[in-house]
Amino acid sequence: MADRSAIEWTEATWNPTTGCDRVSPGCDNCYALTLAKRLKAMGLEKYQADGDPRTSGPGFQLTLHPDVLDLPRSWRQPRTVFVDSMSDVFHPDVPLEFIEKVFEVMLDTPQHTYQVLTKRSQRLRRLAAELPWPPNVWIGVSVENDSYAFRIDHLRDVPAAVRFLSLEPLLGPLPSLNLDGIHWVIVGGESGPSARPMSPEWVEDIRDQCATANVPFFFKQWGGRTPKARGRDLDGRTWDEMPKMAAAT
Repeated sequence: MADRSAIEWTEATWNPTTGCDRVSPGCDNCYALTLAKRLKAMGLEKYQADGDPRTSGPGFQLTLHPDVLDLPRSWRQPRTVFVDSMSDVFHPDVPLEFIEKVFEVMLDTPQHTYQVLTKRSQRLRRLAAELPWPPNVWIGVSVENDSYAFRIDHLRDVPAAVRFLSLEPLLGPLPSLNLDGIHWVIVGGESGPSARPMSPEWVEDIRDQCATANVPFFFKQWGGRTPKARGRDLDGRTWDEMPKMAAAT
C-alpha cells in the first residue's frame, strides 16, 4: 500500500480492494494487471490469487482487504489519495457493505482528499443514493472513446462535490463529449510495449472544450513504449490544472 504515488495527479494510493477484470477496450493493456503480475512473482500476499485468464490474469482476482481500511487514519499529514489504483471499488463483486466501510473512512478523515475512479458507472449511479458524499470525496469515470461517453451521463447523476473524467488511455476522438456538471478532466495516452497511438488532434479538441466550459484540464502523458520519453508538453506548456473546491457545485 503506497503512502506516496508517482501518478502525476495524486499524492498517495489506498487499495482497500485489489484485482479487477476487463470491461472495455481501455482495459486491454491495463497497467495494474501488469504490475500485479510483477507483485505476484515477488511473492506479495495480496497478489497471489489468479483471476479468470480470459478477463484478468495472474495476481488479479478481485480481493477485499479489510485489514487496510484504516490506513488513511494513520496518515498525519493531509494528502490527496487515489482510491483503488489497483482495482475498482464499484466492481460488481465488491459488496455494498464493504463500499460503505470505504466511504465511512473517507467521511471520517476530512483532512484528506479522495479521488475515486470507476468504469462501472451504472453501478455507481445505482448506489450513489446509499452513500455519503462529503466534500473531500471526488468521483470520476474512465472514458477511452466515444462509445463509452455514456459513463459521463451516469456520473452527472452522482451528488459529489467534484465529478471528474479520466480520458486515459484515450483511444479515439470524443465528439459526444458533454462537460455539463463536470469539474475536472484528465487526458493521457496509453503506455507500455503494446501502446495504441493517441492523436494530438483528439487532445487539443478536448483541451479547447475544457477552456470553453471553464473546466480544469490536466494533461498526464503522451504515452508510448516509454511513457515519460515524449514528455507532457502540449502546445509548448504543461497543463496541470486542478479543480477548485470552492467552485464545485
